[in-house]
Parts: sequence; structure tokens; C-alpha cells
Amino acid sequence: MLLGDSGPGRANTGLGAQFKLQAPRYAAGLLLLAAYQFAQYWFDTRLRLAINAALAHERDRATWLGVMLVVVASLGLVARVLSRMAIFNAGRVAEYELRRSLTERLLLLGPSFFRRMSTGEIMSRVTNDLGQVRLLLGFGILNVINTVFALSSALFVLVPISPKLTLAALTPLPILLFVTRRFSHQFYTRTRDNQDSLGRMSARVQASIAGVRVVRSFGLEKRELEAFEQGNRDYLDRSLKLAYLRGSFGLILQATIAIGILVVFWYGGHLVISHELDPGGFLAFYRALGRLTWPLISLGFVVSLVQRGRASYSRLEDVFKSEPDVVDGPLPPPELVEGRLSVRHLSFAYGENRVLDDVSFELPPGASLAVVGRTGSGKSTLALLLARLLPTPHGSVLLDNKDVCDLPLLSVRNTIGYAQQSAFLFSTTAGRNIGFSLDDPDSPESLARIRQAADDARILPEVMALPDGLDTVVGERGVQLSGGQKQRIALAAAFVSKPNILVLDDPLSAVDARTERGILDAIERQSAMRSVVLITHRVAAAALCDSIVVLDRGRVVESGTHDELVRKGGLYAAFAEEQRIESELERLGEVDLTAEAPTP
Repeated sequence: MLLGDSGPGRANTGLGAQFKLQAPRYAAGLLLLAAYQFAQYWFDTRLRLAINAALAHERDRATWLGVMLVVVASLGLVARVLSRMAIFNAGRVAEYELRRSLTERLLLLGPSFFRRMSTGEIMSRVTNDLGQVRLLLGFGILNVINTVFALSSALFVLVPISPKLTLAALTPLPILLFVTRRFSHQFYTRTRDNQDSLGRMSARVQASIAGVRVVRSFGLEKRELEAFEQGNRDYLDRSLKLAYLRGSFGLILQATIAIGILVVFWYGGHLVISHELDPGGFLAFYRALGRLTWPLISLGFVVSLVQRGRASYSRLEDVFKSEPDVVDGPLPPPELVEGRLSVRHLSFAYGENRVLDDVSFELPPGASLAVVGRTGSGKSTLALLLARLLPTPHGSVLLDNKDVCDLPLLSVRNTIGYAQQSAFLFSTTAGRNIGFSLDDPDSPESLARIRQAADDARILPEVMALPDGLDTVVGERGVQLSGGQKQRIALAAAFVSKPNILVLDDPLSAVDARTERGILDAIERQSAMRSVVLITHRVAAAALCDSIVVLDRGRVVESGTHDELVRKGGLYAAFAEEQRIESELERLGEVDLTAEAPTP
């Protein structure tokens, strides 16, 4: 499929759709190329007259024709430049549109897509493959159109001058067509293999750089280099195979065309000597043949370029054809959101592994709920399903008595804010990470909200102690910060967004006891302003909430208030006792260390 669309609902992502969108530019380029080739036709036919006039000593006529040749050649040059501007710009605008659609698609796709395609592989498609498609839609289309026009224009010159010499000059054409057909499929398959190899190598490099601390901590630099060398060698081998194919194709084409030129000189010279062809006609014939020769010489490059573009677009289609895990619901955005959250018989599985089983609870507006459980009990999955970051089963999560699957995603996510446990930070300033949800994070009002949220998350003093305070660039994924600092910045970002329901996934997992107390105070203040769902394994945090749900192996085994659950003596009471003993042991350890400290 060279110019096919990529399917219903994706009208602007196919090559055919892009060709239609850029039709005005292509039409302008086509007219300009036609004008250029007409100018070349006029030039060749008048060149024969000018040369014959000069040989016949018709000075005035030869001079006039010479001046006209210069004018027409100049106009043809202008048309040629403008045609390239029009068609090349069409290719670049199409690249822009495809990149925008590709990014939009990537933002919609869910975990199932990113589990099978790595970041490095995606980046290879967004950069290298998209560049090949741009060349196809620009340079490739230009040369395809130009070859057709050049062939027509040249034949209109060649045939009237000498039909016999034209037939002799075109004898290599069947060979060219045969060679092109034989090489075309190999260009496609080898280009796709080459691009796939580049994607794997890019993924390896991206993973090594992202996990450079882990690599160094285990002393595995040599093994990573060996793995990269293997991928790099594979890419080199495939690139050399593609280069060998292109070189062989170009050599065969040039040799075939050279034979045709020798035939023209040998047979054309014979016609001139026998006075069947005048010298001006032979020169005009050779120039017109030269105009046809270049498109034929470039045929190999154009075929290679078209096949590379097709192969690259087929890799982009892997993204365009992927379906999102989560899609918008059919209902319009609600005008008023109270914030009542209902979970009814929610079950969820990753493949065959059931993570949640018949989970139900209610969260009234302005209330707070803690979800407690051991590691692997399904707490984080529940948090993701509430915010529709995973495909929530229909009828299992309701917002103001409306199924979240029937509501627009933007409405759900503006209403249900989510702070993930493993914080992700962008490679920008600390302030912009905290104010990520704000339209203008640099405005005075936004800066005030950012500072307040940072203070609530107990991160403001540490951020202000950085070299540039809130303007300090935290590095890729927050590499300049500790795990606890990243987690609290992500928590502050959740506070800034001010959703009706705030879902916090274990915000205390990477903080010390003193910071934990400050964050708990902040969560308590947040509970006074909005509904809060707190995913935690800390009983001290759960005790602050109005109600508690205890998960074990994906099922709700207990629910109630802190006091009720402690008195019940079940799993939650066991958690409370374990953490009480741990706290006592930590306190005794601190006392022992203080007692053993030497007196200054």
C-alpha cells in the first residue's frame, strides 16, 4: 500500500490522506514541473534551429534565437526551483501532520501497547522512519512526476528529429524496467529489516542510559557494551546489505544507460555522416536524451526511496493501528460534579492473573477512604482503575452515579486526580514539575499555588535549598533528586491540580518518620477540602481517614473505621500490632544509640 489510508477513524494518518491534504501544493508543483519541461522542449527544438542558422551564417536569426534561448532557460530555472519548493514543502507539512497525529496517538495508547514496544523503538519510528516518509512524500513524488514529464517532453523532441535514432536510444529501456522490478521488493524488505534493527539498537541505548546507575552499581558496564556492540553490529550488517543492494542497482542502471549513449553516438554519427540528420538536430537530440537520462539514472534512487518510505510507513502503522486500552465515553461532560465515588463488584485481571475480585465500597463527597493491604494485594491497580488509567470494567466504578466508562476521559481525570507511587518527573525545573497541570506555571498566581503545594508536601525547604530553588532543573526523570524528594514533588503536583477526588498511591513509601508526619498533616488538610482515597500500608496514615477498606489477594476482607477494625482483631489489627512493635523497636534503638554516644 503506497497511498492507502490506515483505517477508519484515522483519516489523516494514511499516506493517501496526506496526499489529499497536500493536493494544492502538489498541483502547484505539477503545473510548475510541466512548465519547466515545456520550457526544455521549447529550448531543444529552437536549439536545433539556432545551430543550423549559425552554420548557415544566418547571423540575425541565430542571435535572436540565442537571446530567446537564454530567456526561456532562465524562466525554466525559476519554474524548476518553485516546483521543488512546492512539493518539498508538501512533504514537510505532511511530516508535521503525521508527527502530530503520531504523538496524539501515543498519548492515547495504554499499557498493553507500551509493554510490547519500547521507548527506543518508538523514538526510532518518530524520528528516522518519519524522515523517510517525508522524503517519499517530497523528493519521491517530485521525481516520479518529473520522470513522467521528462519522458514525454524528451520524446516530443526525439521522435520528430529521428524516429530511427529514438528507437535505438530506447533499446536499454526494457532492461531498465526488468532490473527495477527485480530490485524493488528487495529494497522494501531490506529497508524494513534495517529500520527494525535500528529500532532495537536505539531501545538498547535508551535502556542503558535510563538505568545507568543500576548498570554501574552491579559493575556491568562491559556486559552492556557487549550487548550494544551486538545490536550495533547487526545494524551495520543490515545497513551494508542495503548499501550493497543500492550500489549494485545503481551500477547496473548506469552501465545500461551508458550502453544506450554509446549506441546514440555510434548510430547518430552514422546518420550525420550520411546526411540523414543535421548537426543541429543531433545536438538537440543528445541534449533531450540527456534530459531523459538523468531521470532514468535516478530511477534506482527513486525506487529505493519509495520502498524505504513504504517500509518506514508500515512501521508507523504499527502505532496508528494500535487501539487504546481506554477510550472516551459517549456521555457529554457533566455540568456539576459532586464527587461521589462508588465501586461496585469491581474485578480485574492481567491476562490470566486476577488482581481484584468483587471489590465494592462507597466514598461520599468530601469523605476520605484508606485502602490498606500487603504488597501485591491489588491496591495500586485499584488506584489506576479509579482514574481510568487502565481499562476499567463497565458498571464497576461510578462517579455521581454515572459509569466512568460512559464519561469523557478528560472529565474523569480532571475530577479524579492521581499521584502515583513511583514518581515520574520531567526534565525541567522543580517548579514546573509541581505546576505541570497549570496553564501558565510561571504566573505570580501559579507560583503562589506551587509554593503552597510544595509546603504542604513538605518539600519546599529542600527545593529552595537547591542551587536555583524552584528554577532548578531536576534532570531526566528527576535524576538530581532522591526518591523521597521525587515522591513529594509528585505529591505537590497532585495538590496543585485541585481535583474533586484525590487518589494518593502510597505517598509515604520513600520518606522518613519526620517527613511522614508532615505529609500526614497535609493529607488531613486535603481531606477537609476534597474527597481523598489513600492507598497505603501505614496504619498511622489510614487512621486519619473516615473509613478503611482492607484488601487481601484482591478481595475486600474488612471495612470500617480505624477503631472498629482494631477492635475486630482481624488482618488490619494485625497490621496495627506489627507496626506498633516496629515503632517501639525503632524508638528503643534510638534511645540505645543516644545512651552510647560519647560525652563531648
